[in-house]
Amino acid sequence: MGTYNDMLPLQPPLRLPPDDELADAVRVTPLAAEIMRREEAGDPRANAEMAAALRDGPAELTLRTWSEVCRALLAPEEALLLEVVRLFLGSDPAEGDSPDVLASLGLVRVKGPYELTPLGLWIGRQVLAEAAGQEVPVMGSLAGQDAAALLHGLRSYPQAERDEELAGWLEGREPTQAAAEIAAALGKASPLGRAVGVELLATRLGEDGRKALDGLLDEPRVGAVISARLEREGHDPAPTDLAWVLVDMAAALLEFGSDTSEIIESLAAGKDADEQARTVALLALGDHPGTELVLRVFIEHHPDSHVSAAARKALRRLHGLADARR
Repeated sequence: MGTYNDMLPLQPPLRLPPDDELADAVRVTPLAAEIMRREEAGDPRANAEMAAALRDGPAELTLRTWSEVCRALLAPEEALLLEVVRLFLGSDPAEGDSPDVLASLGLVRVKGPYELTPLGLWIGRQVLAEAAGQEVPVMGSLAGQDAAALLHGLRSYPQAERDEELAGWLEGREPTQAAAEIAAALGKASPLGRAVGVELLATRLGEDGRKALDGLLDEPRVGAVISARLEREGHDPAPTDLAWVLVDMAAALLEFGSDTSEIIESLAAGKDADEQARTVALLALGDHPGTELVLRVFIEHHPDSHVSAAARKALRRLHGLADARR
């Protein structure tokens, strides 16, 4: 699993025009017009191949070419990259006029609100993926993906957009098989992706979804997560499974970018400090890949020194158990 995105909260999906429209937007940018004008005038420094791709190449080629142009101009200028990211995230831009290079690339509006154009959002998505490792989903892009990609992509979707994207994914799929595919993907999904999958099966896929969940209740780890998230009674997990569930639920919040206080409260659940310390100690018994990250939240951010000390002890024990398993 590696590390969760603890630098930037997951971003909601984008609505982008079709590639043909984005390619048309490229062709009318000031810089693209200048590149094509120079080539037409026979300028020996002009790039004929680039001009041809921009003028009448297929949309995919035009966009790939423009992405390369933008990277070449933006990469050496950290201030420009930061400005694109700032605008993409909806933060207040720096005061002053739009940087000329962003306008020449067609990334910002030259009239009206100072904000990214659809072409700017398209480039901003690429910049964010390279800078923060976060792939911001695009509405409608998950329809042809498998269930694992669906759960990964839907992690940042608000409810209305999630329902819309799910409807597109379900179109043309047989309901029982669709539910089975999502159920099969739960075990290998990230904690937040697993939470999304359980919610979809429980509330959005009708009886097929509920039957698929029932079929997983006896599975180690995943079955315990389902029982806990749906508050099913009569399925008391073993201590190792309970530890796995507690970490999985906290890790889902961590993955989403929740505040550390919310993560701490998710395990506190009204317990006093001694009870919280015992719960934290239990986490070392599981082998969830997110255990160390969750324990470090308690070590570094829990306001009670007794609980943070229990988390440090649990982390040492976790390392010891991991060495013994090798």
